[in-house]
Amino acid sequence: MTTLEFCRKRREAETPSFLKVLKAIPQANLDYRPEPKSRTAAEIAWVLAQEEGALLALLETGTVEWKDEKTPADVKEIVAAYERNATGVNEKLNALDEAAWQKKGRFLMGEGGAWEDTIEQFVWGFLFDAIHHRGQISTYLRPMGGKVPAIYGPSADDPGR
Repeated sequence: MTTLEFCRKRREAETPSFLKVLKAIPQANLDYRPEPKSRTAAEIAWVLAQEEGALLALLETGTVEWKDEKTPADVKEIVAAYERNATGVNEKLNALDEAAWQKKGRFLMGEGGAWEDTIEQFVWGFLFDAIHHRGQISTYLRPMGGKVPAIYGPSADDPGR
């Protein structure tokens, strides 16, 4: 199995878990943060959707410029953006060949300069960062009054447990 094939399989397995966690965020507590320096639940969730959008643009053009966008006030809007972007990324990856997987890409970060690497490294880097942010959100859910869904195994909040 190539790293591209493995990445496709991992993303297929991870995307539903991302959606379960995003859908578990209570609308009434989108502004929850455990500490003043922390991002709110909505801000972290929106980063997940934005990262998928940035990755989609990178796969389409080879370059993406990160732009912080205003966080939506509706969890359904965040979930819809994540789902739309993640589906687009997965479709692009399914159409990608090994040569394109190893092609160089550029991620522009305003005044912070450019990150240049292979598409492979970008896709893996974005996935690992997203898993990190999903973990942050999962720790917010109970204090927000939500339930933690199963991610890699059962959750104490699963109804069948």
